[in-house]
Amino acid sequence: MSWSDSWTTGQPEFTRLSASEAVLADLRAAIEKGELEVGARLPSEAAMAGRYGVSRSVVREALRSCETLGLTKTHTGRGTFVIADRVASDLTMGEYSSRDLVEARPYIEVPAAGLAAERRTAEHCAELQRLIDVMTKTKDPNALASLDADFHAAVARASGNKLFVAVLAQIHGALARQSETLTVIARRRADSNREHQAIVAAIADGSAEHAKAAMAAHLDAVSASVSGLIRAHPDTGASE
Repeated sequence: MSWSDSWTTGQPEFTRLSASEAVLADLRAAIEKGELEVGARLPSEAAMAGRYGVSRSVVREALRSCETLGLTKTHTGRGTFVIADRVASDLTMGEYSSRDLVEARPYIEVPAAGLAAERRTAEHCAELQRLIDVMTKTKDPNALASLDADFHAAVARASGNKLFVAVLAQIHGALARQSETLTVIARRRADSNREHQAIVAAIADGSAEHAKAAMAAHLDAVSASVSGLIRAHPDTGASE
């Protein structure tokens, strides 16, 4: 029996963690402690779902976040392998890195929010509020992540600047990947909802300065959460 087979037979206990967060925390701890060594092939999604008593979709969410942290790599048809025993110093968000996003987004999305406040229409405001309302009700982290990226794209559209719209479309996948990871690991959902609502309120009020400040505060919070992921060492029994 291999180490990964032996590890699969265990039954960890979690307290006050979401299912995907709990799975990810246990995986990360096992990798960082050397229980799952670099080069090891993880058990199948079905086996992991059985180990944790969760659905395969929850396992997939955790694995996507684990790959974003630079700990594993999934190869279609071959499986998921451990590639590092520590979180990478720069997270990978699809085609872009977390550093790419943190450095570039303030120069794009802050002015876009300001222009949106000056140029928004009633339709733009209604769409932004609709997206927030849907996000508030959505439970699936993957769907929520896509809606988050849609929200930022909608702010760009409200700005009336086609270049901002094109850039947000280009990084949509990376934003969604980052959002899912922060939702699963950093418990950013409630804070993100509040920050998004503040952005929409400022845009609806027509205050460019307030809209820019609200967007800047949101991006600063996201940046801090990403930095926290890199530094943190999870405890599967941690409380909220």
